[in-house]
Amino acid sequence: MKYTQLGRTGLKVSRLVLGTMNFGPQTDEADSHAIMDAALDAGINFFDTANVYGWGENKGRTESIIGNWFAKGGERRDKVVLATKVYGNMAADGDAWPNHDKLSALNIRRAVDASLQRLQTDYIDIYQFHHVDRSTPFEEIWQAIDVLVQQGKILYVGSSNFPGYKIAQANEIAARRGGTIGLVSEQCLYNLAERRAEMEVIPAAQEYGLGVIPWSPLNGGMLGGIIKKEVGGGRRASGRAADTLANPSARAQIQSYEDLLDKHGIEPGEAALAWLLTRPGVTGPIVGPRTAQQLESALRAVELELSEELLAGLDEIFPGTGPSPEAFAW
Repeated sequence: MKYTQLGRTGLKVSRLVLGTMNFGPQTDEADSHAIMDAALDAGINFFDTANVYGWGENKGRTESIIGNWFAKGGERRDKVVLATKVYGNMAADGDAWPNHDKLSALNIRRAVDASLQRLQTDYIDIYQFHHVDRSTPFEEIWQAIDVLVQQGKILYVGSSNFPGYKIAQANEIAARRGGTIGLVSEQCLYNLAERRAEMEVIPAAQEYGLGVIPWSPLNGGMLGGIIKKEVGGGRRASGRAADTLANPSARAQIQSYEDLLDKHGIEPGEAALAWLLTRPGVTGPIVGPRTAQQLESALRAVELELSEELLAGLDEIFPGTGPSPEAFAW
């Protein structure tokens, strides 16, 4: 496994991030524990989760699965850089009581304690804001975070799904307050087919020293060889993927992508991950394996070298938006 610093911090993390969103809803506890053991054995030390994972009446289940894994001992907790998230409504019926969601100081305090209990740990390495809260000023948010850092309950803070201007606003207010390191990471939607983050989010993250952690690196499976699997008798696309492939131009684009990688003898999913590892500012993409075999495929991407010819071909199929403001002003 290869490692890098998380943004401007001294924290060293693996170039792949183990996403746990499938733990509980799609992968049972025993298999989830086996995947985490395999990830740790392979050198992945960065695990990502969220308090709402498990979904519906099982919100918090994923954190509990991770907590039970930590409880097995074997230095599991000490070896893991643990990231979880706050923002979502944790009510099982979907109806949040006032102040039981978003980023008020009250909810942050309540949510941290609940996550710590489920995770069976006394601290969270990176506590991430899962979404912007337009109703809560950053002065209040940072005051709440300062208390938690002083209590030793969290070490660093990151954002998720933040626009560039909110990254700037959050860190400028943190700097004015003093004593607060501010955001150190941004978890954003970013992949070959969805490159809008290159316009402002990633430049803002680089300017303020945040590590970029892309989620959905395979664009919901679209970049994982979906047509090849369909033709080979594998699982057919469904939901959003099926709707996308029903569009002739979108299907042609994905077919061109798969044909290019077939020419180079590279598996599509591995190429999509490897491409992200070449992008400026990217710490590492989140991989969310449902099985041990999917984890093995993701691990191969870390060692994969993409030629300049292949990178140019990928850019031709999936052109980026270009930087701001040139992308839209000139």
